[in-house]
Amino acid sequence: MKRYLIASVMIVAASVAQANMPANPEVGGAPMLVERNIVENAVNSADHTTLVAAVQAAELVEALQGPGPFTVFAPVNAAFDALPDGTVDTLLMPENQEMLQQVLTSHVVAGTLSGPELMRRARNSSDGFFHMETLSGAALSAQVRGNTLWIYDESGNAGRVTINDVNQSNGVIHVVDHVLLPR
Repeated sequence: MKRYLIASVMIVAASVAQANMPANPEVGGAPMLVERNIVENAVNSADHTTLVAAVQAAELVEALQGPGPFTVFAPVNAAFDALPDGTVDTLLMPENQEMLQQVLTSHVVAGTLSGPELMRRARNSSDGFFHMETLSGAALSAQVRGNTLWIYDESGNAGRVTINDVNQSNGVIHVVDHVLLPR
């Protein structure tokens, strides 16, 4: 009886916590469910088919389904399309898997960083940027311009966060309009 009561309390507490969490925005025409992990949600977004194909080619699916937590800056298809001709095809070649892994893990930061938290940290920093290290070891920086969050890669290229705080069971996704490249 005691175990049943404890389990019931835990289920109610989890339900209350989930009910208090703001609803996720749709991404790429698909609902993003909090109980799903990063990969389970991304595969449903029509705006992230190139990213999903790249994650599969890089053999990073299992890692991004892991417990995390992760903060992922997820470029849309148009961001990949904006790369020089042939770049995506070249990265998807089996012999370039290590390079593809480097590029993709340059979009992932350990921990869960919400949009408001990134903005707060950037605004409160001495240089106007919140500096982060990605899983690849690359540097990213967040900056606020007006009310918009921008993420800079190591070369100073910036991606605008177009949708923030898409909560996942193992972290959070922020949709960006630019591929963030390591040096």
